[in-house]
Order: sequence, then C-alpha cells, then structure tokens
Amino acid sequence: MYSNRLLSGLPVPATASSMALPLADCPVRAGFPSPAEDFRGERLDIASLLIEHPHATYLLRVAGPSMREYGIDDGDLIVVDRAIQARHAHIVVAMVEGEFTVKLLHCAGDAVRLQAGNPAYPDITPQENETLEIWGVVTSCIKRFAR
Repeated sequence: MYSNRLLSGLPVPATASSMALPLADCPVRAGFPSPAEDFRGERLDIASLLIEHPHATYLLRVAGPSMREYGIDDGDLIVVDRAIQARHAHIVVAMVEGEFTVKLLHCAGDAVRLQAGNPAYPDITPQENETLEIWGVVTSCIKRFAR
C-alpha cells in the first residue's frame, strides 16, 4: 500500500460557480503591522483563480503527511486539473495499482518516479508489473486555518 492515499473514494468535480470577493488595494505585510485600508479594490472570483478547465477539474482531500515539504498537508484540499499534460516537476495525482496518491513527478528519460515530499516516506518507482496512470496535475492547494 502506498502512503498519502486520498480520502473519499472518488474525486469530487469542481464547479465554476462565481464567488467574487473583494481584493484590498493594499498588500498584507508579514512583518511589521500597518493600518488596514478600505476594501476599495477589485473583486476576484475564487473559482476563476483556481479553475482553468472546469469540466476537467476536481477537488481531492489529502490524507497523510507525505507531501508536507511541498506545502501540502494532511486534510488540505487540492485542485486537480486533468486537462493539463503532466511533465517533469509537476505535482500530480497518480493511480498506482488502483490507489490514488499525490506526489512530485520526476522523469528522467524513460524512467518515472513519484517523489514524496517527506523523507519519512519512500518515493514510488513503478516496477514493470505495476500499473501507473497519471490522473491529473495539482494546480492549487487550499488550506483552512480557522473555522
């Protein structure tokens, strides 16, 4: 069994319904605080920021810490676009022997390896008798800090 199996059996299709939120005209400083300005800026539609191909995009919830060094943690939602052609150094969702996993795609010639983002987890190098399908490319990671 491979680490970082994605939860909830089947991926959930993302929809491109509009949800425009205000974008403040001022940047938020991560250092010394500054007074907040009015929210007079433009409105940004979250769906259009995260979804380029609505009919080929899915949301998946990550289970496990094997991708934490790439900023993907247990419980995060990832946005996966199946219309993008996966290439070297993309973070992908792959199906290995019928199990979903999220890993960094490493290609060297004909050799393919799925690289974990946590040294406690092994990389996956499919053997000749194993089935590997690159299911989609991860385009975003959604984290929730407060409820």
